[in-house]
Amino acid sequence: MGRVTERRRVIRIRDGAVTARPDTLVAEEPLEIRLNGKPLAITMRTPGDDFALAAGFLVSEGVLGRSDELASIVYCAGATKELPVVTLGAPPAVAGGGSNTYNVVDVRLAPGVPVPDVTLERNVYTTSSCGLCGKASLDAVRTTARHPVSDGPEGPMRLEPALLASLPDRLREAQRVFDRTGGLHAAALFSADGELLDAREDVGRHNAVDKIVGRALQQGLLPLSGTVLMVSGRASFELAQKAVMAGIPVLAAVSAPSSLAVDLAAETGLTLVGFLRGTSMNVYAGEQRIALRERAAND
Repeated sequence: MGRVTERRRVIRIRDGAVTARPDTLVAEEPLEIRLNGKPLAITMRTPGDDFALAAGFLVSEGVLGRSDELASIVYCAGATKELPVVTLGAPPAVAGGGSNTYNVVDVRLAPGVPVPDVTLERNVYTTSSCGLCGKASLDAVRTTARHPVSDGPEGPMRLEPALLASLPDRLREAQRVFDRTGGLHAAALFSADGELLDAREDVGRHNAVDKIVGRALQQGLLPLSGTVLMVSGRASFELAQKAVMAGIPVLAAVSAPSSLAVDLAAETGLTLVGFLRGTSMNVYAGEQRIALRERAAND
């Protein structure tokens, strides 16, 4: 399996002094995701949690919604056509012969689970470059969402701003590979009272979210009601969509959201918080979940 980091020679210049030294870089490799043996998508990712990444991607695409809909995930050689079914929980399996790069996974759906049309030319609505208009993108999420955006069985969520303000630092503390490379995005899942439930890193922030959602699917925890998803960087439409598809009610980001992410949050009931830095933040949608002080009379 590919390494999370690699070493490369670098010329370092500091205050006019020039030295040659090895540097630790985050690894970036392609991962091909196949569905029932047919190519579905290729994403650039940091190796690790590949099965969770594939499962989470299929949740965001509306293919999977429950753990019992997933029969198996295996590594396979690039040229393999026929793939055996391997039970989840068994040691990582490899399908086919030849050298394995651990950069191809095949996901098998359980019997009776509908298989979508999977071609590399398919129209994917999850990316900002998909060419769909905003309304079509919103409609696509609305019609494919498997879980409601819900506060959970314990009642309405009321998050204190101080709790939200603590999440970026706690996310940063969980970024162990970032400490060595400075080149990774991260996502973390918290409970409504601030307990860290999971944290993942990747060169792509969307992959980090897929890894969290995929692990939750494998553990039978979807929908992720009553949780907060904290992401590094900005809150794109794609990340908001992934939160909605997993039933996550609150998405917080350290940077700005896109306009379509705000529209999606308003449409689906997602609480969207951006520019979460220090004690400051902007609430773009779903403010009913934030314990706000009384507004000034002229607001």
